[in-house]
Amino acid sequence: MTDVSFISALELRELYEKGALSPVEVTRSLLERIEYINPHLNTFVTVTDEVALAQARKAEAAYRHGEAGQLAGIPGSLKDLVCTKDIRTTRGSLLYEHDVPDFDAPVAQSLAAAGMVLLGKTQTVKFAMGAPGINRDHGTPHNPWAKDHHVPGGSSSGSAVAVAAGLAPAALGTDTGGSVRIPAALCGTVGLKTTVGQVSRAGVFPISSTLDSVGPLTRSVEDAAILYQAMQGRDMRDPSTQEADNHDVLSSLHNGVRGMRIAIAEGAFWDNVDPEVASAVRATGDVFSTLGAHVESLEFMEAEEVLAANPRLLISSVEGFLAHERILGPEYDDYDDTLRFRLTEGATATAATYLRARSACELLSARTLETLSEVDVFLAPTTANPALPVIEVDASSESYQHWNGAYSRNTLVGNLLGLCAVTVPCGFNDRGLPIGLMVHAKPRCEAVALRVAYSYEQATDWHRRAPDLDWAI
Repeated sequence: MTDVSFISALELRELYEKGALSPVEVTRSLLERIEYINPHLNTFVTVTDEVALAQARKAEAAYRHGEAGQLAGIPGSLKDLVCTKDIRTTRGSLLYEHDVPDFDAPVAQSLAAAGMVLLGKTQTVKFAMGAPGINRDHGTPHNPWAKDHHVPGGSSSGSAVAVAAGLAPAALGTDTGGSVRIPAALCGTVGLKTTVGQVSRAGVFPISSTLDSVGPLTRSVEDAAILYQAMQGRDMRDPSTQEADNHDVLSSLHNGVRGMRIAIAEGAFWDNVDPEVASAVRATGDVFSTLGAHVESLEFMEAEEVLAANPRLLISSVEGFLAHERILGPEYDDYDDTLRFRLTEGATATAATYLRARSACELLSARTLETLSEVDVFLAPTTANPALPVIEVDASSESYQHWNGAYSRNTLVGNLLGLCAVTVPCGFNDRGLPIGLMVHAKPRCEAVALRVAYSYEQATDWHRRAPDLDWAI
């Protein structure tokens, strides 16, 4: 059978429709690959062999009868923060090591209804709070682009590694301060941060009611668009979705960028950026110009101001504390120092401080729409640095806190301003580690962000590269 390790979801569907591959064959192949490689990469927490094969057989029958859904037979994984009926959901913590929900989160239901085959649940940072991807309970997934243990990015660490390592063409993550985009960038995949309120968060362990979003990590931009199309929409279990705009992101995806207004955002995004990252991201402007877009520079002061308005991740720390207190109680004895620090910050913040931060972010969000009135999207580095060795990032509490802030600084801006964004590979550094380009668009303009990202992806070949995993086989 054809090696399906690095085939995109769209390519798989086309091969299914031609009868050149079967969902059962592909699922078995990927389950075998997971069996061999997962012990080296520590990507999956739970592998759902029987569930996957049953769903694959159902998809195969659907193709025979001409009833296949958009994701029929496409193998994927869910971040282990998403509740799944009769399948354990650890939330990245030993406290939930044996927890088995009795319901599926709506987003899991939506993907299953579209035909996705669930290979299993992928690693996350403990309770999804941490940008580098470190997990001291279950172990930190191994970034597949480096033989030495490098950080995968977090908190959707396992989802990014699964896609990058050819264990699954698609995976689901969550993004509160960059948790989809950071691991996608560090592992060389596509990651879509959706507008809050476009995809239901019910049944997903919460960090921040203000900032949490759910989004896909995939091998291609078109795959991300297909998953998003299947997930979006109103859900009575999540009040934030009551104004969800069920927009079509696929019909305009191939329209190109000729005549579009694309800005490279200046300011805080570029502070202390690795020179190779800066060079790769700025070079994307030439690609867009060649494609017919109007490329300009944009002074984006809102980035620095919104970061200052939310010191030490104040909003998510307060809301995270409230979520943990409601679900787990006020005892944090089993939490590690880093998580305890975040929650203590949230517990001790005053109401005035929290409300002041929320108000400032809302005002800056409104001002951002004015700033962006003359552009379609703006570009920035997804992360200021590529992946670093785990031993360097997690050398001490001080080192971890530094890199946690450094990796999330650029991505957090979009969360605080209520934007949507997609990261796409735009190069590699001299050590062969991926670099990510972040495309921001206005709220509920996922179609625009995906269209621009797709145009760049198709004009380059960065997304076609795959890591050499001979050392892990």
